[in-house]
Amino acid sequence: MTESLDVTRKKLRFRAWHRGTKEADLMMGRFADTYLQGFGADDLAVFSALLEEQDLDVYGWVIGRDPVPPEHRTRVMELLQAFDFTIEGLR
Repeated sequence: MTESLDVTRKKLRFRAWHRGTKEADLMMGRFADTYLQGFGADDLAVFSALLEEQDLDVYGWVIGRDPVPPEHRTRVMELLQAFDFTIEGLR
């Protein structure tokens, strides 16, 4: 039996806020707080796959320093790249 989407969201939110570095926690955690509730099963699976990647790799893709690998060229990555991580984004 598969877990409910709400349980999946809670697990992914926890993982997003516990990446290993404060910078990654803030980037992925704030993104999760903003978007996970609206994500369906497919987007949740895509976000879960991103959380399996190394923080520095994801950061490089998000800021455009490094090309995004084909398997991560998704709507979720586009949202992540467009997300406002600045202090102004908290207002």
